[in-house]
Amino acid sequence: MSGASVLYDVPGPRAVVRNRVLGVVTVLVVLAILGFVVYRFAVTGQFDAARWNIFTYTLVWQGLAQALWATVSAFLVSAVGSLILGFVLAIGRLSEHAWVRVPVTVVIELLRAVPVLVMMMIFYYGINSIPDSTFRMSPYAAVVIGLVLYNGSVLAEVLRAGIEALPRGQKEAGYAIGLRKSGVMAFILLPQAIRAMLPVIVAQLVVTLKDTALGFIITYPELIYYAKFLSSQPGRPLLQAGLVVAVIYISMCLILSGVAKWLEGRARRSPRLKGYTPDAGGDDPRIHDGSTVTEVIALQRGGGKFDGTSTGPGNGI
Repeated sequence: MSGASVLYDVPGPRAVVRNRVLGVVTVLVVLAILGFVVYRFAVTGQFDAARWNIFTYTLVWQGLAQALWATVSAFLVSAVGSLILGFVLAIGRLSEHAWVRVPVTVVIELLRAVPVLVMMMIFYYGINSIPDSTFRMSPYAAVVIGLVLYNGSVLAEVLRAGIEALPRGQKEAGYAIGLRKSGVMAFILLPQAIRAMLPVIVAQLVVTLKDTALGFIITYPELIYYAKFLSSQPGRPLLQAGLVVAVIYISMCLILSGVAKWLEGRARRSPRLKGYTPDAGGDDPRIHDGSTVTEVIALQRGGGKFDGTSTGPGNGI
C-alpha cells in the first residue's frame, strides 16, 4: 500500500508505457513550436546586431533601471496596502454584527467586480478631469490605489476562506480557555489561516506585480511604458524591448515565488509555538504529536505541565 494512491489506481505496465509516450510527444511538440518561433525570428532578422544596438548605450540601461524601480516601488506599496486592506475586510466580513458584515461584503464584491485598469483610469482621468479642482491625482497614486483596492478585496476572500476552513472547535476551544474574540482571531485563527493560504496569497501578489504593467496606459513610467518608448526609436526594436522586459518580469516573479517557498518551508520547520519550554526542556511535546494550537495555548495560559493526555473538558479547562 506504500505505493498506492487514494486518488487513482497505480498504472500498470501498458499505462506506464502510454504515459511515457505521451510525455515524449508533448515535449517534442513544445520544442517544435519553440524552434519554429526562433526560426521565424532568425528569418525576419530579429537577431541582427543592428536591432539590438540600442541596448549598447548606457543611457538606455539607466532608463531601464529607473523604469524597474518604478515598477518595484508601485508593487511594494501595493502589496503592503493589499495585505492590510485584505485583513481589515476579512475581519469585517466575518463579523457577527450584520451592520458591519453586510456593508463590508458589498464593498468586497464591488471592488472584485471592477477591473483594475478601469479603477486606474477612474482615479487618474476621472479625478483629474474635475474642473476647478485643486487636487491632482498622479499616475503613481492611481496605479497604487487601483491595485490596493482590487487585490485587497481578493485577499480578503482568500483569508476568509482560510479561516472558515478551520475546524469550528478551534474557535470554540479558544473561547473556552478565556480568550476574547480578538484573541481567538489573532492567536488561533489567523496564524493557521495564513499558513494554510500562503501559496494563494503569494500567487495573488505575483498577479499584483504583473498588473503594475497596466500603469503604462495612464502614462506611469514603468517597464512596459519604457519598452514602448524604446520601440519608437530608430530601427523600431519593438520585439527586442519586449523580450528584455519579459525577462525582467519573469525574473521578478521567480524571485517572489522563491521567497514564498522559503517562507513556507521555514513556517513548516518552525511552528508558531515552537520553543515553548515549561521546564526549560525544549518544545512542548504536544507540538510534535498532532495536538492543536488551541491546546498548547491552553497549557501555556494554565501554567501546567504536559502529562500525555489531551487537554479538554475534564482536564483542567
